[in-house]
Amino acid sequence: MKKRILLLAFIPFLFSCERDPQVNPSPETQFSEISRLQIGGEAAAEITAYDPVTSQLFVVNNSDGSTVDVINFSNPSQPYKVSSIQIASFGGGVNSVAVKNGLLAIAVEASVKTDNGSIVIFRTDNLTNPVANVAVGALPDMVTFSPNGRFIISANEGEPSPDYAIDPPGTVSIIDAFSNFQVTTLGFAAFEGQLNALKSQGYRVFGPNASLSTDTEPEYVAIDQNSEVAWITLQENNGIARINLINQTVEGIFPLGLKDISLVGNEMDASDRDNSINLKNWPVYSYYLPDAIAYFHSGNTNYLITANEGDTRDYPGFAEEARVKDLQLNPANFPNWQDLRKDQNLGRYTVTTSSGDDNGDGIYEALYGIGGRSFTVWNGDNGQKVLDYNRLEKDFLEYASSKYDDGRSDNKGVEPEAVTIGQSADKTLVFIGLERSDAVMVYELNNVAGFSLLQVLETGDAPEGVLFIPAAESPSRKDLLVVSSEGDGFLRVYQNR
Repeated sequence: MKKRILLLAFIPFLFSCERDPQVNPSPETQFSEISRLQIGGEAAAEITAYDPVTSQLFVVNNSDGSTVDVINFSNPSQPYKVSSIQIASFGGGVNSVAVKNGLLAIAVEASVKTDNGSIVIFRTDNLTNPVANVAVGALPDMVTFSPNGRFIISANEGEPSPDYAIDPPGTVSIIDAFSNFQVTTLGFAAFEGQLNALKSQGYRVFGPNASLSTDTEPEYVAIDQNSEVAWITLQENNGIARINLINQTVEGIFPLGLKDISLVGNEMDASDRDNSINLKNWPVYSYYLPDAIAYFHSGNTNYLITANEGDTRDYPGFAEEARVKDLQLNPANFPNWQDLRKDQNLGRYTVTTSSGDDNGDGIYEALYGIGGRSFTVWNGDNGQKVLDYNRLEKDFLEYASSKYDDGRSDNKGVEPEAVTIGQSADKTLVFIGLERSDAVMVYELNNVAGFSLLQVLETGDAPEGVLFIPAAESPSRKDLLVVSSEGDGFLRVYQNR
């Protein structure tokens, strides 16, 4: 039974805040909501792609079966669903969509998720029969086109089976759309000899009996403006892979290191049972574990921005999460261990058990958290950290404190998951989607690592996809932001003034 489609047009809304969310007023930049469309329930609106050729949105919908819903977007103030592409005949479910030059690419996992998946490709003006169905690696989780439209890149996560009996290698597939959709799939076996060096710099390889190749799990893709280099977040591993698209080789893996929460500036709210919002320093190291990644260029240097969501492995066959109060802490390293284990302190804070027990005796010499609660600028050429924007939670608390979910303080906080970059007139805008705060933070990027908060936008429940449509491609000839929220199945459309 199809779910009823709910259409609400022109409902402008920003967070009701103690302070004006237009933090740095700008006559050129002011997004407001102009429409919203519900396409289903939970898991109904995960990722969205836009085709300027046909003025259509394509939306991942896994709430009732698995489809790609086709939305007429010729009037952004009144979007409506026109049809659906059924995924069952292609595999077990759709994870991602992308559009370029009149082509629609759909990432489909196999019916058994540890088997190889596929990228199914349609023309956007003829959605009846695909023009190609290309086999890629296991569990293609994200698909995107290079800026010139030549390459279709698939990040194949290769998650294990629930019992961990099968753990396929994580891979990246490069499909050449200019050469009859020929595909090359790259793995990470060549880096097995660098395992110890990578782990010493914060790269995680920790699954049961895992090799680097099987443990590495590609998540999200960014591509340079010349369509020559791709960067892939390896989320659970705390790394980024750099791939040469022309030579079709993995050039390197960048370990992302650790964030020291004991340092001034890195404060976090660690408890959901302290009856307050309390940003403090704690004796914790945290892995960045980024989800989405975006690219920009300045001078002769490539830069990346990651949304440091955090993610762990939690399967019947292997689980790594634990609360601090359930761990035995070494008094030599934690003299105040009894106080730390109280619920109002670190007791309920979630850490990984994959690190911290140096000699395997069940006693922890260090605590390792999950996610950076931030977004970070990295040098895309060498992987060096340029700036960790650790004010993200502070910004949200300052301008939208009534919307802060203190119940998530013990587990990834506001949970930054999505990031995209858009050029609006002479401004470079950075949009950060906060999954657990149901918001998008809008920043202006200045001088590579300078950020000015412009707005805090309310979204639907659990924003997953954040899509910027520049005025030149927009049906309204104004900048648009489309946010798809997997928690409630809503698309929300915001228009720049």
